[in-house]
Amino acid sequence: MATLRVLTFNTLAPAYVDYAARRDVLRAELHRLDPDVAALQEVEPGQAADLLGPGRHAVRHRSTDPDDPVGAELVSRWPFGAVHHIDLHLGAATAVLPWTGAVAAEVLAPPPIGPLLVVHHKPVWPIDREAVRERQAVAVARAVEDLVAERPAHVVLLGDLDATPDAASVRFLTGRQSLDGTSAAYHDAWESVRGDEPGHTFTPRNTLVRDGSMPLVRPRRIDYVLVRGEEHGPTLRVRSCELVLAGPVGEVQASDHYGVLAELEPPGRPPGELV
Repeated sequence: MATLRVLTFNTLAPAYVDYAARRDVLRAELHRLDPDVAALQEVEPGQAADLLGPGRHAVRHRSTDPDDPVGAELVSRWPFGAVHHIDLHLGAATAVLPWTGAVAAEVLAPPPIGPLLVVHHKPVWPIDREAVRERQAVAVARAVEDLVAERPAHVVLLGDLDATPDAASVRFLTGRQSLDGTSAAYHDAWESVRGDEPGHTFTPRNTLVRDGSMPLVRPRRIDYVLVRGEEHGPTLRVRSCELVLAGPVGEVQASDHYGVLAELEPPGRPPGELV
């Protein structure tokens, strides 16, 4: 396997807008994109399989609300090995999102990229709870480091992080600052190939944002593909990164978020190894 196609996408829960019409667009576009691994948010049980097609493997985030079907799923073309659930219910401020949490799953993709560890991270969403997202990011980073210490592997972190690149939780994950005496070193796939392009994934340019509960929010980039790095940089090269489902198909806008699709590949030589 020379490349790995990974997607993160918040599909907007079926209860909103006109899901019958949105479903047709979602299914057609996701089949066309055909990601190897997809992190989907705001999906009900069985919805990811419906949208991506049969034969996929899925692991669902745990939820504290058994009566709410909406949640998140990590979906893979290949089977999963060990699967770890990282509990991010860190106090009363996290109760707003029953399915907040992270899944760290071993994806049994073939060499030279796999097997690899894919982390689907979903912190809380309210704009005014960045302090909570900071604590959640630290918990995820520490858990991942424990896992790779036992079983070294490439690590890809995906998700709707509900924080912009200048927010402390994302700055921490991308190595721009430490939190609670901890450092991380993930590399932003969008920045790796797009530089300073805005790449907004939640913006009032989207009619479903304008007509939704957050119409006054400024354009934000809050959905990410991140590649874990070590002392000499990321362990995988970002070949491409693009926004997907970023405009209406006909008159149908698929979601209030745009998706992020990245293509990753092994580097020509391991980072740190001299020519």
